[in-house]
Amino acid sequence: MSNVFVRFLIGGLALLVAVGYKNYRDLAAPGKRPDLDNNAYWGPKLGKQIYKENKAILPYDITVNPEVIADLKSQLSRPLKLQEPLEGVGFEYGFNANELRQVVKYWRDTYLTNWSEREQYLKKLDHFQTEIQGLKIHFIHAKPSKEAGKQGKKVLPLLLMHGWPGTVREFYDFIPLLTTPSDKSDYVFEVIAPSLPGYGWSQGSSKTGFGVAQVAVVMRNLMLRLGFEKFLVQGGDWGSLIGSNVAGLFPENVLGYHSNMCGNNSPMGNLKLVLSFVFPSWFVDGQFAHFYRGAGGLFKTIMEEMGYAHIQATKPDTVGNALIDNPIGLASYILEKFSTWTNPAFMALPDGGLTKRFTYDQLLDNVMIYYVTNSITTSMRLYSESMNKAQSSLAVDSVPITAKTGCTRFAHEIAHTPDAILANKFPNLVHSTYFEDGGHFPAFELPEQLYADFTAFVQKADL
Repeated sequence: MSNVFVRFLIGGLALLVAVGYKNYRDLAAPGKRPDLDNNAYWGPKLGKQIYKENKAILPYDITVNPEVIADLKSQLSRPLKLQEPLEGVGFEYGFNANELRQVVKYWRDTYLTNWSEREQYLKKLDHFQTEIQGLKIHFIHAKPSKEAGKQGKKVLPLLLMHGWPGTVREFYDFIPLLTTPSDKSDYVFEVIAPSLPGYGWSQGSSKTGFGVAQVAVVMRNLMLRLGFEKFLVQGGDWGSLIGSNVAGLFPENVLGYHSNMCGNNSPMGNLKLVLSFVFPSWFVDGQFAHFYRGAGGLFKTIMEEMGYAHIQATKPDTVGNALIDNPIGLASYILEKFSTWTNPAFMALPDGGLTKRFTYDQLLDNVMIYYVTNSITTSMRLYSESMNKAQSSLAVDSVPITAKTGCTRFAHEIAHTPDAILANKFPNLVHSTYFEDGGHFPAFELPEQLYADFTAFVQKADL
C-alpha cells in the first residue's frame, strides 16, 4: 500500500512539474505582432465623403490670438477663492494654496506681461504640421548644425516623445544638445519631436480605440512621411510606452530604443515582478537595491500617486470639463506632478520644491501649451483608451523588442524595473544605467545627464 502511495505522490509531483513547466513556457513564449490597420482613420466623421489624406508637410505657426492672452489675464485677475491649507502641511494633500497664490501672481503680473518674449522662445525651434490617418499632427523638426558635416559626425534620425502632463516644451534644452556636435560623441541627431495626438497642437482622435498601439502606428507613419525608413526612438512616460510599441510593432524601422522609464508588462514580466518581492536578490543588483522599494513601496506609490491615472482611465472627460478654460485649476492639476514626480521629498515643502529644479517660466510654458490649445481633455483620454481590455488583448507587451535597447533610471522616478525583469521584453539590452539624482522629467530637469546617457547608448549600440 505504501508503494502505491509513493507512486501516486511521485506521479502527482511529476504532473505538477509538467504543468508548471508548460505554463512557464507559455508565459515565456514571445508574443506575435497583432494585425493592426496601419492606415486606420481616426479623424472626424466624414459622412459620404471618401477620405483622402493630405500628405503636405507645412510650417506651423504657434502664435496665440492676443484675445486669448487678454482673457487669460482677466481670469487670473479675479479674486482667488482658495481653501487655506492645513497647518504644517506642504504638498501632501496636493497643491498647496499658498504656493498657488504665488504661481498665479507671477503668471499674471510677470509671465503674461512678458508673453511676447515667451512666445518667441517657444518659436525658436521649427514647428511643422502634417496629416496622418485623419489627424493633424504637430511636430518640431530640428536638424544638425552645418558643423556636424564638417566634423565628420554620423547623423541619425531620432523620434523623441514626451508624456503626460508634459509637452514638447520639455525638450527645449535637450534638443540643442542632440543637434550640436560634441567632442564626447561621434553622433549628432536629426530630431523629430511630435506633440502626441491629443496633446498641444496635435489633433486628438474622434473615435474610441485610439490607445498606445494605435498612436505608435501614427508615430511610425509620421517618420515614414518625413522620409525616415529607419530611426532611433527615445521617450519617457507615455513616450516610453508608445516608443516600445513602435519598436515592437515595427522592428524593421527602429535602429534602437532608449528610455528613462523602461518597463515590462508582459505575463512573464509580471510574474518576475511578483517573485522579486519575495526573492529580491534574484532580480536586483545589490548595489542598486535602494532604487527598488519592494511590494510595500509599490503599494504605497499606487495608493498615493496613481489616483489621477485611475480617474483619467475611467472618467477623463469629467476631469477635463473641470479643467478646460479654468487656468488656475489647470495649473494646480499639472504642476503638482512637477513637484512630487521630480522628488517625492519635495512633497513636504510648503512650495513643493517647484523652483528647485525648474523656473516658473519653464513650468508655465508647459501649462500654457495645454491652455491655449484646449488639449487637457484629449490628452487624458489616452489613459482611457490604453488601460482597457481591448488594448490588453493586442498583447503588444509580449512582443520582444529586437532592436538594441538602452534603459536608464533616475533616482526619483515613480518606479524602476531591474534588468532581470526586463530581459524577456528587451533581449538586446546593451546599456543599463542608474543616476543618483533626477526624477520623472529628466529631459526637462537634467538635459545634459540624459544627453550623456543617450549618446553613450548609441555609441555602445554602434549604429
